[in-house]
Amino acid sequence: MESESATILVIDDELGIREGCRRVLARAGHQVTVAATGEEGWQQIQDCQFDLVLLDVMMPDIGGMELLKQIVTFDPDLICIIITGYATIELAVQAIKQGAYDFIAKPFDTNTLLLTVDQGLERRRLVREARRLAQVEAEKEALERRKTELEQLDRIKSSFTLTVAHELRAPVAAIQSFLRLILDGYIPPEKQHEYLARAERRATAQLELISDLLDLARLQDPDMQVKHEPVDLTESLREVCDLMSSQAQEKHIQFTVSIPETDVTIAADPKHIRQLWNNLVSNAIKYTDEGGEVDVTMSLQKDQVITAVRDTGIGIAPDDLDRVFDEFYRTKAAKAFSQMGTGLGLALAKRIVETYGGQIDVESSPGEGSTFTVRLPLATRAGEIPAE
Repeated sequence: MESESATILVIDDELGIREGCRRVLARAGHQVTVAATGEEGWQQIQDCQFDLVLLDVMMPDIGGMELLKQIVTFDPDLICIIITGYATIELAVQAIKQGAYDFIAKPFDTNTLLLTVDQGLERRRLVREARRLAQVEAEKEALERRKTELEQLDRIKSSFTLTVAHELRAPVAAIQSFLRLILDGYIPPEKQHEYLARAERRATAQLELISDLLDLARLQDPDMQVKHEPVDLTESLREVCDLMSSQAQEKHIQFTVSIPETDVTIAADPKHIRQLWNNLVSNAIKYTDEGGEVDVTMSLQKDQVITAVRDTGIGIAPDDLDRVFDEFYRTKAAKAFSQMGTGLGLALAKRIVETYGGQIDVESSPGEGSTFTVRLPLATRAGEIPAE
């Protein structure tokens, strides 16, 4: 099988071998360069691109075996064929073990040279073709994965759009129903205030949903520029707990808070931190029965601050634990306990924590309560806050 034109380097200290190989290979259509020493040949290899090298084992400066090692390291795809005398066959076999393709024993004829070179070039072609096919296959698999991901994202987008439409429509429909009853005269004047109050609560819930959706969209935007300013985590959590204490008292919940007296300052958006604490603490109180317990603790451990919100509320079933941080997801127990809720609070909390390089986990058992644990790194404590 005749090979295509190739660039070949002949490294041999014998003039007759060099010129003989050059003439034969040039007549076969190859571009041939010759080198009389190992040093000269090594320089050529570094300066030019070759497909194949004919390398003499015995040379006065750099030995062929040493040069072979350099060549294989420099260009593993370069085909090396060893030229050797009868007395060095064993050395040639050793060279093959170290990366040479084949060897030619001196003296050799034209046919032997051409056949060995053609076989070497065919080997190079096959190796490159195999690599190309492997790359094509890898690209194909990557495209298929990307296609699957895009299809999944499209399904998620469609599902998200339908969910948002439903969640936005329900309060509006309720408000419209209340107003129609009043406008059409079905509600007596003494009860109109009650129905208007219901409509107002629905409107408030819808505004909360819209606000949560906007916050979630901003946090999921890869181009979002996060505001960084000094935020005292202890002060922020203490303020949220103070505001929530009245709700806990109304339900006769034992509400305990354990927060370090020392300041724990990180670089963050104050709104995000308040929203994080508010979602976790309000959920704990909301889903805990009267007379239950809610504990909020914060502690420092090495390079992170750990905040845990524990309650003795309705708890979360094992099958729901993996989904509680999904957008709009509310467990059956949560829906049964309270009709009000957007299903976005925990999704927002998770996104906020991840925005600042933290982690949020949940441990829970149905009927026994839940513990949400937030770990935030202290890499940007006071004194390390980046300049705006």
